[in-house]
Amino acid sequence: MTGWDISPAGVQSVVSNVRDAADAMNSGITLYGKSVEGAMTSAGTLSFGTDGVGGDAAGLVALALAKFVEGTERDMAFLPLRASNSANGAVEATNAYISGSLEQAWNAQRQATRAPDVTAFLEAARKKAGEGR
Repeated sequence: MTGWDISPAGVQSVVSNVRDAADAMNSGITLYGKSVEGAMTSAGTLSFGTDGVGGDAAGLVALALAKFVEGTERDMAFLPLRASNSANGAVEATNAYISGSLEQAWNAQRQATRAPDVTAFLEAARKKAGEGR
């Protein structure tokens, strides 16, 4: 911990760039979700019953897209969470460094290097989405 030489203005600049990139990732992820949803809707349906009584179900392409989204959900959530945690950790470490608490700065830096809990994030997002209905 004795070799630290932090430039608060430099940290602020980098954190600003990281937050801009995270915002762009979130926008891209939102667009991705809307695009996949549109593709699923446009992919057509499977019809059951020739007399019109059997009903329709999602088509095979829509089901494949849904499985793909399900399989990549954690990866899509991880990227912006990681960026956010890293930026927040850099700010916390810098603030602690400025106040002279090198141990607190080291703890903030160490905490920021840990992988985010994507499972908890996704569960909270699903719960929040369910409450909005």
